[in-house]
Amino acid sequence: MYDWGDLRFLLAVAEEGSTLSAARALGVNQTTVARRIAALEAALGLKLFDRRQDGYRPSEAGQALLAQAGRVREEAETLSQLASRHRRALAGVIRVTTTEGLANSVFTPWLADFTDAYPDIRVEMIADERRLDLARGEADIAIRATKAPEGAGIVARRIADAPWAVYCSRGYAARRGMPADAATLEAHVVIGADGALAGVDPFAWLSRVAPRAPVRTVCSSIVNMVFAIRAGNGLGPLPCAMAATEPELVECFPLPDFGYRLFLLTREELKDLPRIRAFNDFIVARAISMRDIIEGRPRQE
Repeated sequence: MYDWGDLRFLLAVAEEGSTLSAARALGVNQTTVARRIAALEAALGLKLFDRRQDGYRPSEAGQALLAQAGRVREEAETLSQLASRHRRALAGVIRVTTTEGLANSVFTPWLADFTDAYPDIRVEMIADERRLDLARGEADIAIRATKAPEGAGIVARRIADAPWAVYCSRGYAARRGMPADAATLEAHVVIGADGALAGVDPFAWLSRVAPRAPVRTVCSSIVNMVFAIRAGNGLGPLPCAMAATEPELVECFPLPDFGYRLFLLTREELKDLPRIRAFNDFIVARAISMRDIIEGRPRQE
């Protein structure tokens, strides 16, 4: 089998009339051109040039191959142009919004692999507890733990369940033990929730099932709740996806299914842009590979 890359040497010698001129045109040395022509002739079993005093002239067989070789060159150039356009399409800015907790514990650690694969794409991670409006262009993509995605003009892909559990620190467990279920919660110190956080289902559930549990500290954000539990201030509910990245935290027991699911949301008019499609496919593939961790399956100790 011949090396199709040698066809460029065939074309260059035919067009330039000598191996020396072809070498200059190709930016290689003359010996390389002569060697590649000889290799092509050997592979094809044909004499492609008549060597004359005034240079190289295509033989009858060589002349018969030139038109096809020219078409191969045109196709190769077309392929190069398509690749160049594709590379340019895989460039630009993607604005992604999610909560600070999910951004810090789950998605930001994944981004190094994505930016290594697509160095011309810049990802702007907007960590915000507010739900930015994709339809109004406040972000391109949202990653949200929600019961049901809402909004017109949005494409939603479910990437994982988003369960919660009650957690404490290893230090707390060593000092006071761990509750086995909701019935034993009131024998433990609970970290309270304030503001909007208090209305989130797991915190409302905790207040309802353990109304007499002692509360010595109160948090108004999930991120602060992680730090408070990790510090040993008490126990509290957390999304399993966030707690999975905290080796100091220990799961006490899982909470009821409140219906939260992790969704990848994209503005519909952007979903087919190459850079958006590349990012979404990356996030979905990574979520599938790490689903056990995201969904709070038991860690190997």
